[in-house]
Amino acid sequence: MKKATQVFFAAALSLAIVSCGGGKKEGDATLNDKKAKLAKLKADKEKDDKEILKLQEELSKIDTSSTNPSKIKLVATAPIVRQDFNHYIELQGKVDAENISYIAPQGNPGLVKQVLVKQGDRVSKGQLLLQLDNSLYIQNITTARQQAAQINSNLVLAKSVAQRYQNLWNQGIGSQVQLLQYQTNVSSLESQLAAANSQVRQAQVQANTANVYSDVSGVADIVNIKVGEIFSGSTAAGPQIKIVNNSQLKVVSNIPENYLGSVQKGTAVVVVLPDANKTINTTVSFLGASIDALNRGFVVEAKLPSDPSLRPNQIATLKIRDYSSANSISIPLKTLQNDEKGKFVMIATVDNGKLTAHKRTVTIGRLNGDILEITSGLKEGDVLITEGYASIYEGQILTTGK
Repeated sequence: MKKATQVFFAAALSLAIVSCGGGKKEGDATLNDKKAKLAKLKADKEKDDKEILKLQEELSKIDTSSTNPSKIKLVATAPIVRQDFNHYIELQGKVDAENISYIAPQGNPGLVKQVLVKQGDRVSKGQLLLQLDNSLYIQNITTARQQAAQINSNLVLAKSVAQRYQNLWNQGIGSQVQLLQYQTNVSSLESQLAAANSQVRQAQVQANTANVYSDVSGVADIVNIKVGEIFSGSTAAGPQIKIVNNSQLKVVSNIPENYLGSVQKGTAVVVVLPDANKTINTTVSFLGASIDALNRGFVVEAKLPSDPSLRPNQIATLKIRDYSSANSISIPLKTLQNDEKGKFVMIATVDNGKLTAHKRTVTIGRLNGDILEITSGLKEGDVLITEGYASIYEGQILTTGK
């Protein structure tokens, strides 16, 4: 009896284990089925959504009910016209003067005896600005003149003696050798007098170097020298006298070397002077002959008209034209859109009496500010949608509100 009971319990336990294992397998199968069904529904929904969008676009073209005001899109348009398109290199530069003179002594540095100009004075070319100590030069002039006077006295005497011997020789008295000696003495003294007079003139020229003159007309922008100081032209603090002529101004900048072939003398330049609130149209007047080894650029200059509001070292922006296309098509940059097929814009055409939106694929050129050059895809007379273009679709009925 006891053995029979043990057999019964063993059989029951095996049946329970089998039953539990079967239930787990059935649960896993149900879970997998539900996941597969969900994935299929999602795929079907994506396909249906695409079909719905496609049908909506097709219906908008043929469904006359789309003329309902609630479905008509308000936009702004502008006709495409051909015009010149220019591209500019934009650089930072500064105003400079053609005639800026840093005054220096004609000779050696000297002690200042008199200052005849002050900062802000208008001066003329050749005007005396400073007088330096010339006492040594005056002494040299005096010495040279004394030497010349002594030689001249000797020459007068020698000529008188030579003339007397000449008269005696003419009468057959005296020797020819003596006459020649006196004549040679006169010639020697004449040469010495010429040299002495030359030394006098040289000493006078040296004395004149103590006078410091302006070599340009303009304004004394810097006068940093006083009586008793040594004038050498410049110190560690900068120039001692600077004369600026603002009648001939220019703007100067530096162009990267990769634009070397794009800019030539005579190239159009737009100069913007923000501090003076001025914009000036000019041309390139000078190009540097070499590339700077450090910044890899070359100097460019453009002349500016005379203007009292402009000053040297004033900040300027240069817009140098490096590309120009006549009779070109261009559009506002903001109207350009992109999709998986490329770049496009939306244009408006009249289809069956209705203003309708159409996508137009375009090829772009260069950009100048917010204006974009279009090299293909648009033609003159096309009507570009300039406002409201982002939320419209191919074939949508439009209105401009007019």
